[in-house]
Amino acid sequence: MSALPFAVELLAVPKAVPEVRQILRACFVGADTDDLALCVAELLTNVIVHLGEGTPVTLRVSGTHTGRIRAELSDPAPGVWPALRSADAADESGRGLLLMDALALRWGVGPGPYGKTVWCELRAPGHPCPAQGSGPRGTRVRGLAGGGRT
Repeated sequence: MSALPFAVELLAVPKAVPEVRQILRACFVGADTDDLALCVAELLTNVIVHLGEGTPVTLRVSGTHTGRIRAELSDPAPGVWPALRSADAADESGRGLLLMDALALRWGVGPGPYGKTVWCELRAPGHPCPAQGSGPRGTRVRGLAGGGRT
């Protein structure tokens, strides 16, 4: 089975950020996943900061019909939407979405049946390898039937 699409259910905690990077590296062996990992880490960090540690989230990564990689992070807070803001040189936060906006080909947020989903699309980092059932302890990785949303 192909690694794409796949989903990971996890709790938004700081240690999940490097674990998700590890999952992405395992799915795209030998490919440069830096931009994808940085965008996903930003989405996960936003949940930790704005919704709180321990919030349950689902990360889905899929290919699109245009050959891009789409990462989606769903959380249970339908009314807390991310927004771009400017950060002054002295600000310690507020640059994450600006960075994602610069790296991603496009991104957005939309309502879901149990909250919202923030997504981004990037150029594909390479050919994925099988990853069904793999992932750090405490996460659940599963293949998705069909394809991702485009």
